[in-house]
Amino acid sequence: MRWALVKVSLAVTAMVVVAFAVPLGLVVKEMARDRAFSNAERRAAGLAPVLAITTDREELDRAVATTEDGAAGRMAVHVPAADEPGGKALEIGTRRAGEEDLRTTRRLGRATIAEVTGGSVLLQPTALSSGQVAVVELFVPEGEVSNGVATAWLVLSGVGIALIVGSVAVADRLGVRMVRPAQRLAGAAHDLGEGRLGARVPEEGPPELKSAAIAFNSMADQVVQLLANERELAADLSHRLRTPLTVLRLNAASLGSGPAAEQTRAAVEQLEREVDTIIRTAREAKPQTHATGPGAGCDASEVVRERMDFWSALAEDEGRKVRVAGIERPVRIPVARPELAAALDALLGNVFRHTPEGTAFSVDVHNGDDAVIVLVSDAGPGIPDPAAALTRGNSGHRDGSTGLGLDIVRRMAESTGGDVRIGHSVLGGTEVRIWIGLDGRRSGGTGGRRGHRVGRRRRGGAGTGVGARRGAGA
Repeated sequence: MRWALVKVSLAVTAMVVVAFAVPLGLVVKEMARDRAFSNAERRAAGLAPVLAITTDREELDRAVATTEDGAAGRMAVHVPAADEPGGKALEIGTRRAGEEDLRTTRRLGRATIAEVTGGSVLLQPTALSSGQVAVVELFVPEGEVSNGVATAWLVLSGVGIALIVGSVAVADRLGVRMVRPAQRLAGAAHDLGEGRLGARVPEEGPPELKSAAIAFNSMADQVVQLLANERELAADLSHRLRTPLTVLRLNAASLGSGPAAEQTRAAVEQLEREVDTIIRTAREAKPQTHATGPGAGCDASEVVRERMDFWSALAEDEGRKVRVAGIERPVRIPVARPELAAALDALLGNVFRHTPEGTAFSVDVHNGDDAVIVLVSDAGPGIPDPAAALTRGNSGHRDGSTGLGLDIVRRMAESTGGDVRIGHSVLGGTEVRIWIGLDGRRSGGTGGRRGHRVGRRRRGGAGTGVGARRGAGA
């Protein structure tokens, strides 16, 4: 498309240049010719007063020799023979015109031009006192006729080339402005089709492509949200099945022995395994939804405020003291909005699920040059084994939990090059620290150690050390 636009611009500009430059060049050539012969006619007319006074050879020789053209051998005077007996025709200077051209000029009574070797001659008739007509011949070299024409053509050619180059450059820039957004949109569509759901395109370019980019990003967000809802629904339904399965398992254990009892217990165990498989599949089938391009990502402060507004109502009902800090200014992170919201919901849900009513908790956001740290802390009993809680599929020895909540948070952090750690909070309970890399290149281990130090340094300040208990489970 870009090169097609350049070719069209080149063709149109070339036609315009040819349409104007060629006629203009011909006009310049004709003007130069007219100027040369007008000057020649003016110089030839300078001998008219002399011829009107005398036709004496010596006088005419001196008059011709005093002119610039005569001194250069480019002027001649042709005086016809007198009517009286013994009269002779006079020819002064170097003759170049033919006899026929001279007769034609005398017959017409006006200046004529004849082509000769090396240029042209102007034949100017002049009436004599005797009534006859003399002819002044002035030679005009070819170089004088075309004087300035080559320069004019060169200037016209330069202007034409400049116009063509300028139009091609402008067309190329316009083509780039149109093609690049289209290429980015096509690449993002290809990535989305291959399952990279974090693909987004900058919302820029011509209005039509900008609208297409906005529509594409909106569609991609909807796809991510639908997949996230599907995974959450599968995990939630599986969790809900655990309670009746536990009852069935207890009842089956009390059936005693016998083939029917063994079959019932085997069926319950099989059903439990299927439920676990569904939960693991929902966790492991998470597609790539982190931000991968300009315009993707979200404002962490805005998401934290939104989720805290949601959970604050339940916290008020249970008499929990809530503290939030670090969300006064926008904090951009390369994580899709649904992913950060799901991670926060998992951590805050663990606080309500695994701590007594009335337990205080807090959330703090720290914005650094290369990372953003989110701390979720509570004043609960804490987690006996934080390392085990972070193990895949484990929940810190909590019965009936798959560790899906912590896995959601861990995957979200690691997608940016960050990590997740569990420690002791200043509130007395658990602190979950989420390190979110801003450049996506920092390794989890390095980012984790640095993030741990940052969290410790800032924990003493106002509104620091906040967090939600990340209990493992949900």
